[in-house]
Amino acid sequence: MASADPILRLGCRSSDLAQRQARQVTEALLGAWPGLKVDLGVFTTSGDRQLDQPLPDIGGKGVFTAELENALHSRQIDIAVHSLKDLPTQEAPGLKLGAIPFRQDARDVLVAAGKLELAELPPGAVVGTSSLRRRAQLLHLRPDLTIRSIRGNVETRVRKVLSGEYDAAVLAAAGLLRLNLGHHISSWFSLDQMMPAPGQGALAVQQRSDDPEVSDRLAAIDQPELRRAVEAERTFLRRLEAGCSAPVGAWATDENGTIAMQAAVFPLNGANPIRLSATGADPIDLGVELAEAALLQGAGAMLSHAG
Repeated sequence: MASADPILRLGCRSSDLAQRQARQVTEALLGAWPGLKVDLGVFTTSGDRQLDQPLPDIGGKGVFTAELENALHSRQIDIAVHSLKDLPTQEAPGLKLGAIPFRQDARDVLVAAGKLELAELPPGAVVGTSSLRRRAQLLHLRPDLTIRSIRGNVETRVRKVLSGEYDAAVLAAAGLLRLNLGHHISSWFSLDQMMPAPGQGALAVQQRSDDPEVSDRLAAIDQPELRRAVEAERTFLRRLEAGCSAPVGAWATDENGTIAMQAAVFPLNGANPIRLSATGADPIDLGVELAEAALLQGAGAMLSHAG
């Protein structure tokens, strides 16, 4: 068992959202381990610095996580808090996911000037997103829209809409809700309209694989059912050999040991997406099953065109 009063060094990105997520994890750890002291370290990642290019153009994979993973390896920190959807599906050597403690609402939402809904936007309206997944689904719903890359933290993207730089933007509900900015939501997308990214809305706490004391601490805040659900989603993405910026969506729930999952792969023009669903008891088997079904329907070619 862990000692009585250790100090746990936690790292996160520098945005307000990342620091709020880190505080949420800190509060959970202190609730489970009242004698614990948690020190917070803030890191600026390459994804936070390169705001002048669309996200897929700067690599996507690991662009928000590499600096935190390096800090874990160099023992500057003991744990790192990430948005799970930003983490590559292949675990970094020497590191593991010690806990998946929370998931906020995984759906996407529209933020639009005048609180317009998607159907009310005028033809040619400029909608901001840097996600290929969201772009493809927007074009499926409204092929007449102009989709333009939008970068920056959640507050910045909301401000760009309110200032008229964009007519609307698609964002994850989780970020807006965690920042108490839910009043800016114009409308919510259903899962049929906008399938979320694998792991969207979930927090992940990463640690070194060879640190049993930290593993003991994190086990107290891990949610096994949530872990199984997101493991199915991430297995789907991994089996497709697609990165976390690929036009792939997945959503799973674990109810009494039965995992129900929906998944989809989207062409960039939004036409004729591949949609799948299944249930199963094992998250890895379920993710692989749906991914292989998608590959049989042409997902590989679809993803290769997405770059």
